[in-house]
Amino acid sequence: MAPTIDTVLPPLVLGTATFNHQYNHNPENLGADAIIKKAFELGIHAFDTSPYYGPSEIILGQALANSGVKRDTYFLTTKCGRIAAEEFNYTPAWVRKSIDRSLERLKTDYLDLVFAHDVEFVTYEDVLAAVTTLRELRDQGKIRYVGISGYPVETLAEYAERILEDTKEPLDSVMSYANYTLQSTKLGDVVERFVKAGVKVVQNASPLGMGLLRQQGVPVGAMGDFHPAPEGLRQACKDAAEAVQEKGERLEKVALRWTIEDWGRNGAVVGVQDGDKKRGVSVAGCSSEKELEELIEVWKEVMEGKTEVLQELRNLGDLVIEKMGKTWKDYEWASPGEGYVYKKPEEI
Repeated sequence: MAPTIDTVLPPLVLGTATFNHQYNHNPENLGADAIIKKAFELGIHAFDTSPYYGPSEIILGQALANSGVKRDTYFLTTKCGRIAAEEFNYTPAWVRKSIDRSLERLKTDYLDLVFAHDVEFVTYEDVLAAVTTLRELRDQGKIRYVGISGYPVETLAEYAERILEDTKEPLDSVMSYANYTLQSTKLGDVVERFVKAGVKVVQNASPLGMGLLRQQGVPVGAMGDFHPAPEGLRQACKDAAEAVQEKGERLEKVALRWTIEDWGRNGAVVGVQDGDKKRGVSVAGCSSEKELEELIEVWKEVMEGKTEVLQELRNLGDLVIEKMGKTWKDYEWASPGEGYVYKKPEEI
């Protein structure tokens, strides 16, 4: 029997949604080989990707192969089910095809963890079918752990509960994104529901809210401005960035410090074993070696627990939260967005 996921997944995962045309104009030219090599040098041994992230799986797979690092020394996560902005296929046949394709792209004969991607866009029955198929692939040795991912935390909690009730087996992991940040901590409201649903690890992805909490604002790649945040929220983040800058700091560093520290503590109950304590898992991406080095710098500051640094981040974090105001603090944009109509694969 495989060890439980909370004993093998590291507390920091490098996300590679940035290896995509959503975040960058030329993701193939980011220098992924150097980024992945540096990640290993700095102590990162877990990576997250998805077929939905354009060329990300291909870029990451090649970079991992070029690194020369042995496969059994790092944890590799991908996803299945989401094909395009409004195209999903959770059928057993497609899930199997998607996994085989991911194995080929990532140049590996097994995947550590696979999520059914963005479950709020399909029906619960679709999700159950996908999870069932992923577990069959797990039993065949292609996958080690199975989970679901998405944005609305209530949907994630409900589906985790229903999967346990219907299959008598809990999900290994759930990935939530942009819902435990300085802008929103709604993920914290449902942590106990995940515990009761038997979920071992809840991963908090996108601590910058898909780039919303950056000094320069949301990223705009080759696909244009994809971010769903309304103008009022964007302005609140801009105001926060200016206020933080006046204190001699950048919004992204403040947001990273705050989230890593806060989720590390408050998400520990659904976290991983890190030395002699449990810690909530953070998933963060980067587009350059410099951004990666800054991420690790922030991580080390939090891990070392420097009192003066942590107090500063709390103070600056409070300033950012103040700028959010009642209107935008814990604001949750619609996912799916207005006008979305789910079409089953046979209807496309």
